Amino acid sequence: MISDLVKEYNYDIFKTENFERWMKWEESPPAGSSAPDFPLWTLDEEETSLSATWSQHKFLVVEFGSFT
Repeated sequence: MISDLVKEYNYDIFKTENFERWMKWEESPPAGSSAPDFPLWTLDEEETSLSATWSQHKFLVVEFGSFT
């Protein structure tokens, strides 16, 4: 099942039809609101969370991206 998902995710052309079904716009927090807590991993592969990281810094930038 996971291999099927990977095949579907690794599309050849970046266009809306290829990724829109995974976008859950209605579940996204409104702009300006606090982000929900979720797990993160450090570069040393240690698990942490958004809230734990946020509490250690005055400013925090979390960048999401895809290298496909």
